[in-house]
Amino acid sequence: MLYEIENVSQKEEHIFRRWFQDDYFDLIVWYDKKSEGIAGFQLCYNKLSDEHALTWHTAKGFSHNRIDDYPGIFHHPVTPILVPDGYFPHDELLDRFRQNSTAIDEDISRLVIEKISEYNNALSTAMK
Repeated sequence: MLYEIENVSQKEEHIFRRWFQDDYFDLIVWYDKKSEGIAGFQLCYNKLSDEHALTWHTAKGFSHNRIDDYPGIFHHPVTPILVPDGYFPHDELLDRFRQNSTAIDEDISRLVIEKISEYNNALSTAMK
C-alpha cells in the first residue's frame, strides 16, 4: 500500500515534490508552486526485479523507460539512469496501482490512473 514519505528534499525553486512508496511502486508528484497544480509525476514500478518508470509532465508529455542500475565493471553502485524501453504492461500496472493507491490523495490516484490509460491508448493508436 502506497504511503507518503515525509521530509522530501525540495531541489527545484518553482516545484514542490511529494513522494509515495511501497514495495512495488515509487510515485513522485511534482506541483507547480505558482499555480499549485500538479505539473507531472513519475511512477516507478517493479522496483525489486526489472524496474521501469512512466513519466508524465504537462509540458513534455509521456516517457516510458527502464531504470538501469547495472553496477558496472567494478561492481560499484552507480547512479540509476533511465533508458528507452518499449513494453508497457498496462493492465497489470493499472490493476496494481488501483489496489495500492487507496490510501493516498484521491486527486493524485485519479490523475495517475487517467494518465496510465491515456499513455496506453496513445501506444495503441501509434501501433495501428
